[in-house]
Amino acid sequence: MRVPDDEAGMQAALREARESLARDEVPVGCVVVHEGQVVGRGHNQVEGLNDATAHAEILAIGAASNALGSWRLSDCTLYVTLEPCAMCAGAIVLARLGRLVYGATDPKAGACGSVLDVIGEQKLNHRVAVTHGVLAGECGELLREFFAARRKAASRVVEQEPGEAD
Repeated sequence: MRVPDDEAGMQAALREARESLARDEVPVGCVVVHEGQVVGRGHNQVEGLNDATAHAEILAIGAASNALGSWRLSDCTLYVTLEPCAMCAGAIVLARLGRLVYGATDPKAGACGSVLDVIGEQKLNHRVAVTHGVLAGECGELLREFFAARRKAASRVVEQEPGEAD
């Protein structure tokens, strides 16, 4: 798939996020682009794989590294629908990604400026250019809808009397 600009890259990441949603995972999606082509894809698979590290970014970085035959991704851009957490931000720095583009900010766990700033840490040996807010509304809405549905389902369980069927 050709990715001509940041909006197209984020649309590709949103397709991955919808794949997470279809699997009842937190809807975060990610793609890694090299020379205009998607070389790595990932969507959250924490629940399905029963693996706390199965975040969209980690899976996409691994796929891109395999596709390019190198762990150094300095000529690549990573597009992700939600601001990366500390684990994923660390992986982005360690993979030497050239650029990070994310959609929605994460005020609870974001590590690219919201809660922490792993990406901007001056003591680290690699700098990643960051662009944020690309299709943020659409990225955030997907997450809001997912968590609203989760809260609604949880409230139905709480309202149920002991012994009642679903």
